[in-house]
Amino acid sequence: MADDFQLFTSLRYDPVLLQARASNMSHAGWNWANPSPLYMLDYHRDRMLRAATHWGWDAAIEVLQGDSGLQRLADLVRGSIGENQEGPLRVRIAITRDGELSLSSSPVPETTLVNLFPERLPSPEAVVNDGPRESLPSKAPVYEVLVDRPETARSEYTHFKTTKRAVYDEARKRAQIGPTDKKEVLIVSETDSSVMEGSLTTPYFWRGGRWVTPAVSRVYSPKEGSGGQDGTSRRWALERALAVEGTISADSLVDGEECWLSNGVRGFFFGKVKLA
Repeated sequence: MADDFQLFTSLRYDPVLLQARASNMSHAGWNWANPSPLYMLDYHRDRMLRAATHWGWDAAIEVLQGDSGLQRLADLVRGSIGENQEGPLRVRIAITRDGELSLSSSPVPETTLVNLFPERLPSPEAVVNDGPRESLPSKAPVYEVLVDRPETARSEYTHFKTTKRAVYDEARKRAQIGPTDKKEVLIVSETDSSVMEGSLTTPYFWRGGRWVTPAVSRVYSPKEGSGGQDGTSRRWALERALAVEGTISADSLVDGEECWLSNGVRGFFFGKVKLA
């Protein structure tokens, strides 16, 4: 059936996030206002709610909206994981059109608050290879960033995060990326041969003396923006001027050029483009 899918989001559960409230980093947001081990939970809820609103899923909207919706998600994670989980987890929350929530989780590598909440992204000239210094995220490890061919048609399922993942799964299969590989593959739009997004990440490229990420329309549009998703960590970066939106032609990518990647599970991490 055409509507046989769920909305979902993947976020990080990490006890280190409890330190954010006491940190001296000058940020406001969910993890500063709440003693929570859930990474940007409010942003994750917001994008699920936008998707539910787009498709008119009234029952799902009722479950997600307002302070009660946010608390409902926090309680769901707490009830599933328990109070004694010490290591970080990838938490996947899904919701059906009838408003039924489900959750799964799996371990993920440790990282630092600086890589989760960077105050800026180092320029390609910066040397930050031996760990974070002050407010700079670490450039280690280095992810290999590949470019997918053929190009991809934009749709509602590239704009919103749903369980219809064939576009991304097939791109990762073509790039021969395994679940634990430090690799990412860029999805390229068939509309204008520009970068839409990564298969699991938002990418940032150095253009004109600043970091640029593919533009995304606030509501689904078959014409505006890159056609990719409005990721949670992407929203963080744009709201705090770590990057700006723009068009990144796939033809402008250079073998070996530095870039940054981010998502709601791993935060911000470093990559290098590989074309050959």
